[in-house]
Amino acid sequence: MLQIAAIRNQKEAVIKALAKRNIDATEMVETALSLDEKRRATQTELDAIKAESNNLSKDIGALFQSKQPQKANVLKEKTTQLKEQSKNLEQVLNDTIEALNELLYKIPNVPNDLVPEGNSETDNEEVYLEGAIPDLGDNALPHWELAKKYDIIDFELGNKITGAGFPVYKGKGAKLQRALISYFLDKNTAAGYTEYQLPLLVNEASGFGTGQLPDKEGQMYHVTEDNLYLIPTAEVPATNIYRDSLLSEKDFPIKLTGYTPCFRREAGSYGAHVRGLNRLHQFDKVEILRIEHPDNSYNALNEMVEHVKGILQELQLPYRILRLCGGDLGFTSALTYDFEVYSTAQERWLEISSVSNFETFQANRLKLRFKNSSGKTELAHTLNGSSLALPRVLAGILENYQTDSGIKIPEVLIPYTGFSEIKM
Repeated sequence: MLQIAAIRNQKEAVIKALAKRNIDATEMVETALSLDEKRRATQTELDAIKAESNNLSKDIGALFQSKQPQKANVLKEKTTQLKEQSKNLEQVLNDTIEALNELLYKIPNVPNDLVPEGNSETDNEEVYLEGAIPDLGDNALPHWELAKKYDIIDFELGNKITGAGFPVYKGKGAKLQRALISYFLDKNTAAGYTEYQLPLLVNEASGFGTGQLPDKEGQMYHVTEDNLYLIPTAEVPATNIYRDSLLSEKDFPIKLTGYTPCFRREAGSYGAHVRGLNRLHQFDKVEILRIEHPDNSYNALNEMVEHVKGILQELQLPYRILRLCGGDLGFTSALTYDFEVYSTAQERWLEISSVSNFETFQANRLKLRFKNSSGKTELAHTLNGSSLALPRVLAGILENYQTDSGIKIPEVLIPYTGFSEIKM
């Protein structure tokens, strides 16, 4: 959530920056400022009435002590009127604050200056490319055919048990999946991230804290009876560990990692591009998250990007990094880098990670603050990234490492799998 003070002090800059998202935010910003002005005026009036009422209470006490009950009763009538005015103003103030917050929840984060202009993913800016795309010949198979050929993932069985988008991993497929999780977690903890095992269900406050609500409720599975949500990413429970927290500068940096299954409805997804592991309703992901001093958050973002690069280099997969344009930028993000691995059999790029800096946007919702060296309270910066989302990494390994005799295992994973190849 944007800070109203920032909108008030930089109105034109905020409107101009949000235009990168192809949004004309003028009306929302003007309405927010009008509500904020009403809030401040109401608060000032309410404070004045309460101060007057307090002063009158002291005078009433003095009059009773000096045995002047008539004058005291006159003042008591006035305090009764002031209390009624105060009650009415408190209601106006609460309604105004609620309306302001509801509006602020709908305004997306302001893009960083580095965010390129653009309308969709086709306008994203490629900033890095690494790895040779293997020539697999005309007999290369997409991962869903490889999964069936080697009996390592059963999509039909998942459909029988639950529905489309819930695959069943079998045998060496299940072990490769587990190997990737362990490998990712080991890489993250070696880089100083503390491992957490997190809840898979969160309450409404947690969803609001990280920005999934009210923006993405249609993409989340909702347990209506208990008003809980299945997590779309470990980012949600991990970040909410620090909701309503007051940190000190010495606490930074805070670095967390965790493996969780993730659940997304993916409403409206269909067609060839969602086949196999390309888009699932349940999938595994290892997340990294950082809470940083504002002065260091973009250095931290660069470190996170380099960290994910290191993992992909060890897996020896062809990949690229994109800087997302304004039209493709997530609601809560100020700057995002997407990692994509090349699917050789499908001849297209598959997103496997997003690394983002949210600046104070989530922290404002979370009330995640710290005391700076001057003793002043500030909002922290939050960042998160996938390291990595497993389905498309697994798809990339199956397709890029296929041979005529089987599927080779990336060398770095062999200590985790205990085998070097998947064969018939």
